[in-house]
Amino acid sequence: MDLSLLLLKVMITIALLGFFSKLIQICDALILKPERLRSKLRKQGIRGPPPSFLLGNINDIKKMKSTASKTQPGEQALTHNCSSAIFPFFDLWRKQYGSTFMFSLGNIQILHMNHPDVVKEISICTSLDLGKPSYQHKERGPLLGQGILTSNGATWAYQRKILALELNMEKVKDMMNLMVESSITLVNSWTNLIESEGGVADVHVDEYMRSFSGDVISRACFGSNYSKGEEIFSKLRELKGLLSKKVFSSGIPVLRLLPTKSKRETWRLEKEVHSLIMKVVKERKEGASENDLLQMIIEGATNTDFGQGEIDRFIVDNCKNIYQAGYETTAVSAIWTLMLLASNPEWQQRVRTEVLEICAGQMPDSDMVRKMKTLTMVIHESLRLYPPVPVVSREAFRDMKFGDISVPKGVNVWTLMVSLQQDPDIWGPDANIFNPERFANGVSGACKLPYVYMPFGVGPRICVGQHFAMAELKILLALIVSNFSFSLSPKYRHSPTMSLLIEPENGVNLLIKKL
Repeated sequence: MDLSLLLLKVMITIALLGFFSKLIQICDALILKPERLRSKLRKQGIRGPPPSFLLGNINDIKKMKSTASKTQPGEQALTHNCSSAIFPFFDLWRKQYGSTFMFSLGNIQILHMNHPDVVKEISICTSLDLGKPSYQHKERGPLLGQGILTSNGATWAYQRKILALELNMEKVKDMMNLMVESSITLVNSWTNLIESEGGVADVHVDEYMRSFSGDVISRACFGSNYSKGEEIFSKLRELKGLLSKKVFSSGIPVLRLLPTKSKRETWRLEKEVHSLIMKVVKERKEGASENDLLQMIIEGATNTDFGQGEIDRFIVDNCKNIYQAGYETTAVSAIWTLMLLASNPEWQQRVRTEVLEICAGQMPDSDMVRKMKTLTMVIHESLRLYPPVPVVSREAFRDMKFGDISVPKGVNVWTLMVSLQQDPDIWGPDANIFNPERFANGVSGACKLPYVYMPFGVGPRICVGQHFAMAELKILLALIVSNFSFSLSPKYRHSPTMSLLIEPENGVNLLIKKL
């Protein structure tokens, strides 16, 4: 036989073997593995909506969300039951299958577990065998940071390493002047707007809140380079807008592989963000050090045994995490709190009376902020009704057990916090009503199971920026209520929506008057 013909046959055989091997891998990833995981859960008595081929329950979710969006949310403004408005499919599935059920996002298998005892067990779990889901590394890594993976894929400990040690209450006190300065800028801009409008202004507050929060975190993070920080956070907000469209489509296999227009735009923005951050880092290393968050991150990174590429990624990832935790969530929380105060004038007046009495004409400082009990109650209630992050998701990197349920390796565990924080069995019959009085004796006295209240997380994964966020919210709201009275504008339409965070779909318009 001709040698060239023999070689050709060998090459064709190898190519065919490679093709069929890849085909088997794809078949296993898309069909066989998901079915194996679902089978392990079914054997434990766990049920869920039947998944369709390749898409899982994505079409069911989209159909129910579409139907819910056509319904006028008339009672929502009174009851604030955003869980049913945003996640109608979870409401239906809980009624059909109980608090523990399974569903699929494409080939991603998810176990919904909302029993309070199990939630507590998951929340305090310190094992790195339970970590950020793999699909989030791929889909949200450009926004949240991908981290340096451990052998089992966990990254949360790495991403928190520096800020967890440094961003304590004492550090926050040093940054309160920044919060006051930014709040004064906002107050002055509203005062000028009200004067130009003849005494009352109809204000779309969303961008003002984001501008305030962005200014604070840019100065806190980037010091004298804060203008660069504003540019970086602006691009990260663009990234968030792109990624929010894929919240429930992450598991569609084809979409993960195709270089779609959205993906190309995501890659472009990610490269720009990385370049901008590293440019600021270079300038910082060549100049004088500053007492800001970026300096803490740089110094912490250089004290590790990471290589240069890992150090760069560490710095970039932490800056992204600061954006998400210190900028976006704080702005959204401020928007919801203003909406609630506007629709509850008696609480607005109670907060105003407290702030005027405590501050007595002075700018708020750390001691004053600490004494603002009524305002703290209002913020806690706002975070209960509208938690910025409504779903806590984790992936089992090894077989694990929570309660009586064995969670197979590769299954994602979802806890719907917004549902737990509005559960009448836990919070009482007024669970969907704005009632800050429930926090009069702190979180421990607010409900039967205080550990289900976790707007900043709980246990080892608690948000390291919670003191910063609370101080920022208190100072901003204290200066707003002491300078203005406000009510809901006729333009306001109550429609909570999920965009990575729970946000008002149409924004919040307030009628604002100067006191």
